Amino acid sequence: MPLFALHVFLERNGMKSNFRLISAAAFFVIVLATVGTGMLMLIPGCGQNAQQDKLDRFTANNAEFVVDESFRPIVDEELYIFKASYTGVKPKIAYAPENDAINLLMNDSARVVILSRDLDKEEYGALLKSRNLRPSVDRFAIDAVALIVNEASNDTTITVSEIKKMLNGDTKTDKNIVFDNPNSSLVRYLKDFAGSKGFKQKNVYSLKSNKEVIKYVSEHPDAIGITGFSWLNDPDKDYADAVQKVKIVAVKDDTGKHPSQQYYSPSQNTLALKQYPLTRNLYILNCTGKYGLGMEFANFMKSDRGQRIILKSGLLPDEIPEREITVEQKIRQ
Repeated sequence: MPLFALHVFLERNGMKSNFRLISAAAFFVIVLATVGTGMLMLIPGCGQNAQQDKLDRFTANNAEFVVDESFRPIVDEELYIFKASYTGVKPKIAYAPENDAINLLMNDSARVVILSRDLDKEEYGALLKSRNLRPSVDRFAIDAVALIVNEASNDTTITVSEIKKMLNGDTKTDKNIVFDNPNSSLVRYLKDFAGSKGFKQKNVYSLKSNKEVIKYVSEHPDAIGITGFSWLNDPDKDYADAVQKVKIVAVKDDTGKHPSQQYYSPSQNTLALKQYPLTRNLYILNCTGKYGLGMEFANFMKSDRGQRIILKSGLLPDEIPEREITVEQKIRQ
């Protein structure tokens, strides 16, 4: 019955005094229906979900994220500002290789993960089957895969075809090729890029981290390192000296229907213009099924403030923040 009609009915039947109470209850129901899920999720759920509600609530300080260790520099920067903005919120961060992060997600040991790829069809199917849940996936940045050489090296350019041949062992080289650990997202990317199932050549080595790759190349003139671009921008003190002793190799994409005629180094401009060929997306996957700390952090990274942090880091934000320029015109007397 419409609210106005209810008022008329009560007035005619001498029950007008109760109208305010009934109207208040009806208004409360309408507000709940209008606000939607975001507010309803603040109401405690069923018994079996109570513990997870406690862990994932935005005000809780023990929610856990698992982050691909390849992106530690940029995620550390985002988290620093996020925690400073929301005092009392202290998410626990575990950095792990991509394979380990995926396994933790699929085993329900992690609900929020940051990766350089979306889930595949089988992984989505497994989550739908086991939890009846499809993750919320947000891209927040674009990273570059950089090739680095020692500062004393004469190698300054390379083509995509030469990189693939080098990774597949189809070309003779006296260079040692090094990258981070075998379970990393970078190795998975390079396998897909080269169309290879594995790198078994004697001159191809996996180390333990991106820092080790940079340090190794800085000490060996005969080495080629492959690392994430984010590790070369604003490095920590423990490897900043090593970054100064390496240089980035420019890459030309000589494959495809429209081969490039120029060599490009990774930068925000070449990433935005899609000129640099070795790129990868950064995603945050939220599998909590609710608006909690994971979703709040994802929204922060996608916000103007979060995207400006990425812009300052040297990576390409998912959305370029707008710049406001104030022009003052002085009136001559």
